[in-house]
Amino acid sequence: MDHMDQAIVLAAGEGQRLRPLTVNRPKVMLPIGNKPILQHVLEAVAANGIRRIVLIVGFKKEQVQDYFGSGASLGIDITYVEQKLQLGTAHALKQAEHLADDSFLLISGDNIIRPSTIAPMLNIKGTALLVKQSEDVSKYGVVQVKNGLVSAMTEKIVSGSNLVNTGIYTLTGDVFSFIKGEVDLPTVLAKMIDNGIPVKACETNDVWLDVVYPWDMLKLNASVLNSCVGSTSGKIERGVAIKGQVIIGEGSVIRSGCYLVGPLVIGKNCEIGPYACLFPCTSIGDYGVLSSFCSVRNSILGNNVHLGASSHIEDSIVAQGSQLGSHFDAHSGNTIAFVEEEAHKIIFGAVVGELCTIGPNVVFKPGATLGNRSRVEPLKLVQNSIPDGSQVV
Repeated sequence: MDHMDQAIVLAAGEGQRLRPLTVNRPKVMLPIGNKPILQHVLEAVAANGIRRIVLIVGFKKEQVQDYFGSGASLGIDITYVEQKLQLGTAHALKQAEHLADDSFLLISGDNIIRPSTIAPMLNIKGTALLVKQSEDVSKYGVVQVKNGLVSAMTEKIVSGSNLVNTGIYTLTGDVFSFIKGEVDLPTVLAKMIDNGIPVKACETNDVWLDVVYPWDMLKLNASVLNSCVGSTSGKIERGVAIKGQVIIGEGSVIRSGCYLVGPLVIGKNCEIGPYACLFPCTSIGDYGVLSSFCSVRNSILGNNVHLGASSHIEDSIVAQGSQLGSHFDAHSGNTIAFVEEEAHKIIFGAVVGELCTIGPNVVFKPGATLGNRSRVEPLKLVQNSIPDGSQVV
């Protein structure tokens, strides 16, 4: 086979460190630039001429299947395989053994890549791993390379190596005989190396962005929007100022006096303004309503989010279906966020889970998180992390 034409895509994970955003949806379905992360991956794969996709699903699998269906809308053919227990990447791959070609691309469905990121992998014969230099190797498996081959893979920081495992592989059917009871793919590759099977290292300087924590979503969103080309549909009233690359979806109305600065995407059937200001690296989902004199900067608002008049949102994420009253305020600032008892120093605004109702004149401190289906009474200050289903009175 001269040209690889099959990709196996891992899309079964939950993404617990992204809660509350992943309580009700799989990590791969989080919106980046108004598309699920997984859609960006599948589009990059399809752009390289790979049409046959095996999609390994698990957590909330129906959402993935309902959204992508047969794959026809993306020009691909999707076969679904379920990983009932999310035990690890090797265990996930094992579920697709009966469908795998002699040579295939294995890729995670929860990273932002470009078509050019994976292009060099498609002409490599045998087993290969895509690696990338990273300033922070602590979150990833570290890869040691010697003479173009992977010599070792470890979860620990190794002095002299800042190459990390991107989770993108070219594999052959040989890999399945080494999986046996193993659950993680790096362990399997280490066994292959020990048995004398060469694993080539392919280094990329292209886009590969991982999402581990909620604030990572803003970096991915900015990267995607910075490569978009502006296009405007819907109705734009007189007196609207548009600068830079701005995408406005069909059926949306931009009221008089609005100021839009790209890169920026506004979904379908939205109503913006009058006199709303939307600043770079902001995504507004479909059916959004932003009332008069709102200001949103470097943020992600999901579908069906309603923002009351004179509200301000910065470096924040508001999940789908939430209703925020007038004079809502989520400013960005230096804060320490705790995720699974790990402390992270970040500059961030807030996270509002899905289907929340927030009264007027509510202020969120930097780093505050409101769980899904929660209610906040007017004139409240929200700080720290509020669990799902809470009522702040």
